[in-house]
Formats: sequence, structure tokens, C-alpha cells
Amino acid sequence: MHIQEFINRFTNHPVLFVGTGMSLRYLEESYTWDGLLYAISYEIYGREETYYDIKSRHALQNGQFNYQGIAEELEGKFNAFCMEKNTGKLKRANEIFYENMKKDKPLSRFKIYISLLLENYTEKESMQNEIAELIKVRKNIGSVITTNYDTFIEKTFDFNSLIGNNILLSNPYGSVYKIHGCINDAENIIITRKDYEKFDKKYELIRAQLLSLFIHNPIIFLGYGIGDTNIKKILSTIFTYINPNTHEADRIRKQFLLVEYQEGSTNLEVTDHDIDMEGYSTIRINKLKTDNFIGLYKPLSNLNLPVSAMDIRKVQNIVKDIYAGGSIEVKFTDNIDSLNNDEKVLVIGSQNSVRYDSKDIAEIISNYFEYIDEENHQVLSLIDKQHVQQSQFFPIYGFHTVQPNLEKADFLKDIQKNKIKSVMSAKQGMGEKHETISDILDDKDISRSSREDEIFTGVIKGRIKLEDIKEYLKNYDVERKGSTGYRKLLVAYDFKTYAPPDTQWT
Repeated sequence: MHIQEFINRFTNHPVLFVGTGMSLRYLEESYTWDGLLYAISYEIYGREETYYDIKSRHALQNGQFNYQGIAEELEGKFNAFCMEKNTGKLKRANEIFYENMKKDKPLSRFKIYISLLLENYTEKESMQNEIAELIKVRKNIGSVITTNYDTFIEKTFDFNSLIGNNILLSNPYGSVYKIHGCINDAENIIITRKDYEKFDKKYELIRAQLLSLFIHNPIIFLGYGIGDTNIKKILSTIFTYINPNTHEADRIRKQFLLVEYQEGSTNLEVTDHDIDMEGYSTIRINKLKTDNFIGLYKPLSNLNLPVSAMDIRKVQNIVKDIYAGGSIEVKFTDNIDSLNNDEKVLVIGSQNSVRYDSKDIAEIISNYFEYIDEENHQVLSLIDKQHVQQSQFFPIYGFHTVQPNLEKADFLKDIQKNKIKSVMSAKQGMGEKHETISDILDDKDISRSSREDEIFTGVIKGRIKLEDIKEYLKNYDVERKGSTGYRKLLVAYDFKTYAPPDTQWT
């Protein structure tokens, strides 16, 4: 079965289960479990042979090794070594250790060092196009589960990171479950034998919550090999509670997809694969063996379900507020026009009996880069229902690129060009002196009120690079994204980036 056909069968938002292979694929600074422990051992001893001596003491059958045991042995040796050294990352590890001890919070220097080793990463330049396709997938993803310590996936998806017991208090949609911990919380990193023993005893409720996701959502494994113990543990957990010979078990199996890396392969055919499990003869799942990840990401990005993952996220946040009590007020009404503009609205009813047109375009503008990066054509189709006044700055060109079926596009483009013309006519002579935004902000001869006009005219005249203005807008204060200044600069960036080269604003 082709991957497109497989994904088109989904009736719910898929959950990604992400392993080390994803970080290795996209990041310059990343390690396998073996590679991470090797790097730490080399930091202590300065020779690779010592690591192999330690590794040999934890050999298992069939050429496997107990990396939990290796990590535990290394932890004790590293903590003692780090106390005697005070340079580089070791110095910082000691500083963090003592900062926490002053608060009566003991941390392992070993885990602190792991956090420092993985905290800064660079995305591979050769993978930028593929990462851009991965970003488009996030609008259709319910949540992500990962065993990785780094923060690549939550930053890429702009999801909330959940660690330890916070998983129990979570909104499943828009969350990354860091089940083995995270570099942002060294205390909860799970890597040694003792860590895994505590995890197995302590996290029964967390496993139950994850089990609910496995049962109700399609699960796509990325960055794991077919024999990975994490996959086998998940399957054994599921089929401990569900008889593998039932219709429900068959339905769950059909929603599981293991994507296994095969260098150079462009294959997009999903095949059956049998996994040998202790306690069961075999468990059959779906497997895609490929190096063509864009071919996987595009069908996920184009998945069209009745309700978007983003909308479910908003509903769950509102319901969470209702459960929390406090000052939130719940009203039931047959007349939606009777509600105030500042009240949250959750409508349940027939589309024939409910009519509500939002006149607030602030959310669309504040999420400009997010909607375009993920090509969220479903949300952008709502622009036709918005009322944009002639006096407003509205960046239509980028939105129209993503959603080409907008009926109001030409009308809004005329507004955008007229606004640019109005500003440029009123600010003649500006935008000629500086070529970077930082130079404009540092120029004491430019008043605070004139800075944004200088930036605007500099962008339109092509003196300021688009990468510069894009970074400036992305880092804009969230609370000020509704301001005229922000919208004005966004209109300039949008026009220069997405308008056809021969488009005139004059």
C-alpha cells in the first residue's frame, strides 16, 4: 500500500513517537546512546580503550549491551572526576551542581553534563528543505512522544514540553511527552539502571495515559529500528491489556506505522512486518523502509480531517479553564449574538442554526509565520470571512500563496499596496542610510517613534535583508503583535517576500 493511501485512512490526528534517529538525521550535534556514553568516557579518560573495557563488562547475548548498566558505572566515575576538574563544560557542571545544592537540591553532575552537551545544536544545512516539510506536518499532529533529551522536536513543532509528573496534568494536543527526561530538567533524565527501575515503579499512571493515546490515535514511529526495545515495550504493554486476537487489537495494529531508515531508498510502499515478542508468537505491524521522508511528510501535511488539531487544542484549553473553576463563566444560549465580544465561544449545534463571523483578524496576523511555515490552508481559508478595513495593514500575499482560493485576495492586495504607497509617500527620504535593523535601533539621531518607519522604508527599498526583518518580527514582543507598528512591518516583509517580482506598489 502506498503511504498516501495508508495515511488517508486516518480518522484521528496521528501521534509521533520520536527516537534518536530523528536527532541524528537533522542535527550536527547528536549522539546514539552508545556514542553519548563513549563521549563522556573519553572526557574522563582521554582514551577510547577504557570505554570498551567498561562496555565489555555489560555485554549481553547476541552482541547486545546493557547501556543502562554502562551509564550507571560511568555516572559514579564521572561525578568523582568532575569534582577535581574545573574547566569548560565541567566547570559549568560544577557551578550548576553547587547552585542547586545551596537550595538543598542534589543533582548528578553526570546528568548536568549530558544537558550541557546537548543544549546547543545546529540543524544540518543539507536538511533544511526536509525540516521545512516537517514543520508543515505539525498542524495535523495531536502530540509527540519522545525518548530524546534534546529540544529539537518541541522547538520545531512549537509544542509544550512535558517532563515527569507534568505528563499527568497535560493537554494531550500540542504536547511533547519527554518520557525519558529533558536537558531542561537534568534531575528527570532517565539513563542509568536505577533510573529505569524507578521509572518502571513510579510511572504506571503515565504509561496508562500514553496507552490511551496508542489505542485511540494512529502512531507513527520515527527514528527507531525494528528491533528497538522501546517499540517492543510499547507493543507488549498494549497487548497485555488487549487480547491480540481481537478485532480491536487488529484495528490498533493497522494504525501503527514504523518508519525505518534505509539509506538512499525512495520507497513509499507500506508493507507488513512481523515482530517476535516474548509471550506472543508474533505481532504484525506496518513498516515503511525509506530515506524519502519528504514523501512521508507531504501526505501527513495534506491530511484533511473534519476538525483540525489546532481547534481541538483550543477547545481543550477552554474546557480545562472551565474545570479549573475560578472566575470563568459558562453561558448556554440559543442566540450567539447576545454574547459579548470578549467572551470565549464554544458552539455546539447545527451549522444551519449557528451563524458567527469573527471580526477579529488579530489572531491570524499574530500567527503569520506559523500559518505560512506549516502551510495551514484550512485556517487561512477563514480570511474570506474576515472584515479588513481600507485603513488596516494586512499581509495578504503570503497567505494567498498558501491558500490560492481566497476570493478576497485581489481586494486585499489592493489595500496592501495602497498602504505601502501611503507610507512611502509620507516618509520620503527615509530608508537610505542604514542596511541593518540593529544600525537603525542604535542610531541616536533617529527618534523612537521614527524607527519603525525607517525599517519599513528600508525593507521596501531593498536595503534591509529579508532575513533581518523576518528575525526581527519573529522576536517581536508577543503583547505588541497587535500594534500598528508590527502590522506595518509585517506588510513590508510580506510584500517583498511573496509578491511577484514585477508587482508595483506605486
